[in-house]
Amino acid sequence: MSLIHYPSYLSKDFIEHKANKILERMRTIPQYLPTFPLDPNRVAEFLGLNIVWDTLEADAHGQILARILPLRKLIEINEAIPELRENRGLESSTIAHEIGHWILHINHDEISGLSTQLTLDVQLEDSQPFLCRSMTRLEGIEWQAQYFAGCLLMPRSILEDILKDRKLTNWRHLYATAEDLGVAISNLTGRLQNLGWINIPKGSKQIYPGKSQPIGQINLLD
Repeated sequence: MSLIHYPSYLSKDFIEHKANKILERMRTIPQYLPTFPLDPNRVAEFLGLNIVWDTLEADAHGQILARILPLRKLIEINEAIPELRENRGLESSTIAHEIGHWILHINHDEISGLSTQLTLDVQLEDSQPFLCRSMTRLEGIEWQAQYFAGCLLMPRSILEDILKDRKLTNWRHLYATAEDLGVAISNLTGRLQNLGWINIPKGSKQIYPGKSQPIGQINLLD
């Protein structure tokens, strides 16, 4: 059996449930009680994962954003990509994204059976590293991991609370919300659109409430 599996389809409800279950488990342990903006490093620590920054050399297929060494329970983030350290929201999203891969795409039962062999075969953990190359083209398992990251960093209940006195169609309010949650504005708007709370047509800055695009304009400065 492989350490990594590639499900062709996972529902949004399933992915959100997985993220919420982690937050629920963290709430049972005072030292890991989730607070927002959520620090994904604390989530990784809660899950028994180590996060390290290291230089990951490009291979024949291109640049590597991050990788997971399953048997070592290790996530490596590529420090050679300066944007990851310079942009707080991008850093948080990247770490949460890798946690998403760990939860959704790593075979934990197989890890339990093989981890004791690490001391006998140092090459074992390198046989199936999980490579993450880009978050610009989110398809398949990359979309799944990014959706998980959005659910983890921006739970529905937290969004409802923060946005109750703000307008979803006001960019200033959205930027303030992104700042409060420690995420990039693109992550926030992506999450809100996935929830069906707003719609921003591709190539447009116009925000519409809900999923539909009504006739007429909405004043972005209201």
